[in-house]
Amino acid sequence: MTASVVGTSSDGLSVLEKRALAGETYGIPLAVLAELTHRCPLQCPYCSNPLELERSSAELTTEEWKRVLTELADIGVLQIHFSGGEPTARKDLAELVRYANEVGLYTNLITSAVLLDRDKLKALADAGLSHVQISFQGCEPTVADRVAGYKNAHEKKLQVARWTRELDLPLTVNAVMHRQNLHQLPQMIQMAVDLDAHRIEIANVQYYGWALKNRAALMPTVEQMDEAIRIVEEAEQRLKGVLAFDHVIPDYYAARPKRCMGGWGRQFFNISPSGKILPCHAAETITGLTFDSVRGNKSIAWIWQNSDALNRYRGTGWMKEPCRSCAFKEEDFGGCRCQAFALTGDAGNTDPACAFSPRHEEIFKAAASEAAGEAVPFIYRNFAGGTVATGPDEA
Repeated sequence: MTASVVGTSSDGLSVLEKRALAGETYGIPLAVLAELTHRCPLQCPYCSNPLELERSSAELTTEEWKRVLTELADIGVLQIHFSGGEPTARKDLAELVRYANEVGLYTNLITSAVLLDRDKLKALADAGLSHVQISFQGCEPTVADRVAGYKNAHEKKLQVARWTRELDLPLTVNAVMHRQNLHQLPQMIQMAVDLDAHRIEIANVQYYGWALKNRAALMPTVEQMDEAIRIVEEAEQRLKGVLAFDHVIPDYYAARPKRCMGGWGRQFFNISPSGKILPCHAAETITGLTFDSVRGNKSIAWIWQNSDALNRYRGTGWMKEPCRSCAFKEEDFGGCRCQAFALTGDAGNTDPACAFSPRHEEIFKAAASEAAGEAVPFIYRNFAGGTVATGPDEA
């Protein structure tokens, strides 16, 4: 029997009116990511879901998600981003969108789009969906379908993008970039313009979780990144007022680490399919942390303020050297904890993306060597534990 979501909105608000056990109050984020499911028809080699995928039997029920949406709205969250896996694998998605709209939440669908047809998309629009974000793996089928590990995925995505604009829904193109498709970046930008997208998110792959398994296949060269930055900067100027840009470069080519998610447990949380409150998508890759669930006896606000996992790397008090005495510690908060764990074995270490990390030179020399080497087959992501691609045209 599935446990119920407990904790009332008044409990949550009372938590926000008191100081947290950690000694500092963190305001509830304005936006929350709801990972409705880990089920997905694509097999992307850079999948950001945890290494251990949650089965459909563990997912929150429709009524549990409705209680979560009510509580989020009551404590001040303004936006809900429905994601996965692939959120359209849930048969109750339109019902959840409608309910989120009823409680006053702005709704965004983050989707691969391959399971949608026009009727399903229209049902979501009629339910009050506010925005659609579609991921693209390339600008033409040969590359895009091979990366996704799914036949005819690209054509399906293009069609859903066109339907999205026909239904007058705002559209974001999420262009996931890496060594094997960066040569298509100009065409990806033009594709977003041709689809009448409002925004393009040029999201270079970040190398932890499943993407770390495929780093040798995905890592771009320095020359590729320099050219990509030039292309984006030119396009931003040329398309000002036509297309908004977000551009994230790989950590491996930055001297300073990114302020990951605005700092651990400071500005963002997502909810896993089984209801765990996480500070970022990849947090469960850090072993030794236990994340509280909305299925327990504590409100979401209490978990946000007081849970041990969310407080573990908040602020700067947890830091070791060289972060502890670094002049930038209040700017980048030590970088990415998941990357620090993936590359050094200790989430409390300095993110090796930082030039001050003692592991920086060693790790990034290895990545540069991989980028310059021969391409290796993808390890596709799936519930079977991964499948090695057998040929260059596999999809």
